[in-house]
Amino acid sequence: MNTHYNIDLSLIPTTFDLYHAILAGIVFVLALLLIILLLAMLAGASRRAKQQALIAATPVAEPEPKIIEKIVEVEKIVEVEVPAPAPEPVVLKESTTDSALQLLGLLQKEARFIDFIKEDVSNYSDSEVGAAARVVHAGCRKVINEHFDLKPIRTEQEGNKITLNKGFDASAVRLTGNIVGEPPFTGALIHKGWQATEVKLPKLTEHHNPSVVAPAEVEL
Repeated sequence: MNTHYNIDLSLIPTTFDLYHAILAGIVFVLALLLIILLLAMLAGASRRAKQQALIAATPVAEPEPKIIEKIVEVEKIVEVEVPAPAPEPVVLKESTTDSALQLLGLLQKEARFIDFIKEDVSNYSDSEVGAAARVVHAGCRKVINEHFDLKPIRTEQEGNKITLNKGFDASAVRLTGNIVGEPPFTGALIHKGWQATEVKLPKLTEHHNPSVVAPAEVEL
């Protein structure tokens, strides 16, 4: 079946009025914006592709050996320049002679200690020296027992094995023999040592001359 369409040519505008001009301008502007947007997208994609290709083609720079050597040298210098802790200064105390002279005077008074030490005993027999030593020993023992309280430093039996741990008092225990390495040390107790827990020397008068340990004796 044939269908015929009749077109009314009178409906086609024959004049280009203002309304149609505005509509044509809007279409032109939209088309222009679309073209600009497409061009911008293409340019951005091309720029990103070039940047990625440049990054992939650029080799990663490795540190030069000289720079590494310098860094190692600086670290060594820093380690060397760290100062070691300074040792504590040793404080020396001056001892007075009055007490020593007083003790010497007591030994002379009770035991004739100075007379015995100053005597040349080479001309005496062993029995004569032994008899004099008994007198000196008794007098010295009396002075020590009256004026000093003495206690042994070590309570173990002499000859027994003992162990000295790290931090032991080196002023109270003296090591002898082959000393190698660090504590703990194990060895035989040769001498138990002595320490004075109390000293009871007599008081001196203001005008006493301590240098006179034994006054001269004159019999009238």
